[in-house]
Amino acid sequence: MASFTLLVNGAAQTVSVEADTPLLYVLRNDIGLNGPKFGCGLAQCGACSVLINGKEVRSCVTPVSAVKGPITTIEGLGTAEKLHPLQKAFIEEQACQCGYCGNGMVIAAKALLERNARPTNEEIRQALNGHLCRCASHNRIVRAVQRAAKEMS
Repeated sequence: MASFTLLVNGAAQTVSVEADTPLLYVLRNDIGLNGPKFGCGLAQCGACSVLINGKEVRSCVTPVSAVKGPITTIEGLGTAEKLHPLQKAFIEEQACQCGYCGNGMVIAAKALLERNARPTNEEIRQALNGHLCRCASHNRIVRAVQRAAKEMS
C-alpha cells in the first residue's frame, strides 16, 4: 500500500491504498463521497465522472496514482443550502428521473460551462454525448444546462 494525499472539494484527504486502485473506489469507499457512481466500470457511461483540474475524468478507470491536481465531485459544487446553478437547474427542470446519470451529466455540464459560458444546443448535446441516461431524460437535461448557463452568465 502507498499513501496518497488528494485535494478533494478543497480539502486534503490522505488515503492508504494500492497505486492502481481506481479513483472512484477511493472517493466512495475511503473518503465517503457517494456522488460519483459505479455504472459500467469501463468509462463508457459517465456515472463516475469527476473534475480533475477542471477537466472531466472517468474515475472508474483512473488509478489514484495518476491523479495530478484538485478533484471536484458533485458534492463540491454546492451545498443543500446553496446549490450550484447547475444543481438547481437540474431540480427545476426535473432532469433526472432515477438520478443515476445525474452526477455525470452535471459534471460534464460544469466542464462545458467553464470553457463555454453560452453553449448552443448542439454543443450541449455533444458535451453530454458520452453519458448514458436510461430514463430518456435527455431533453430535460439539455434544458437544465441551458437554464444554468443563462443564470450563470
